[in-house]
Formats: sequence, structure tokens, C-alpha cells
Amino acid sequence: MSEGGQKLKERIQADLLEATRRQDVVTRETLRMLRSAIRYAEVERGHQLDEAEIYEVIARQIRQRRESIAEFEKGGREDLVAKERSELEVLERYLPAQLTREEIVELARQVIEEVGASGPRDIGKVMGRLMPRVRGRADGRLVNAVVQELLAGESH
Repeated sequence: MSEGGQKLKERIQADLLEATRRQDVVTRETLRMLRSAIRYAEVERGHQLDEAEIYEVIARQIRQRRESIAEFEKGGREDLVAKERSELEVLERYLPAQLTREEIVELARQVIEEVGASGPRDIGKVMGRLMPRVRGRADGRLVNAVVQELLAGESH
């Protein structure tokens, strides 16, 4: 396992112990779920996760919370919306600083130029090269939307 992955897991563990000591139930339970998701991914992949892979797990957990929030809002379940938002706030502490839309546009333009993309049919080539560069630092849906706009000629 990479040193960064080990340090991130140690930080999560230390924060879990601190939340337990402070009796911060939301943080404690959220970090327990995160640790469990990381362990599950390690078993599934057959190796200790490196830092980038742990960020993928965290991003997946965040995406699940956002989807749950949207569904609970539709159902008028404000109690569950509040719970999911609290968990989302805890999880977001562990992601690296997120890229701005402008930064994503710049990176996408670079990749479009690198692969010689000329239109919407080239989205797969662009996304395949771009996503590893932004993983853990940008929401995939936002990246996809930016690339689609650029390839459609809307943001040139």
C-alpha cells in the first residue's frame, strides 16, 4: 500500500477514535461505514488500497449520499435529508480540494487537444484520458457535462 493510502486510513481511524471520545454519533457512524467500505473494496480487489483508490471509495460514498438526499427530498423526508447531509459533510472532509469548473474546463481542453477530439462522438476518448487526472477532485457528472459542452462547441 502506498504511504498516502496508509496515512489516509490512519487519519480516518484517528478521527473515528476522536469522534467516539467526543460522543459525536454522526461522525462516528459515518466513519465506521467508510472504514467498512474501504475494507470491502480491499477484499474485493485483493490488495490494500492506495490513496487514489481510497478517494474513489469516498467519492462513491458521497455520490450515494447525494442520490439519497435527492430521493428523500422527493419523498418529503426532511429528517432523512438532514441525516444524509450530515454524513455528506463528514465524508467531504476526506477528499482533496475539489477542482473548480474553470479548472475542469482547462484540463478538458488540454485532453481534447491531446486526443484530437473534434465532436461529440469523441467523448469516450476524452473522458477515458481525463477522468484519471481529476479522480477524487471532481464529480464525474460535472466533468462529463463540461466535456459534452466543449465537444458541442458551447464553451470554446
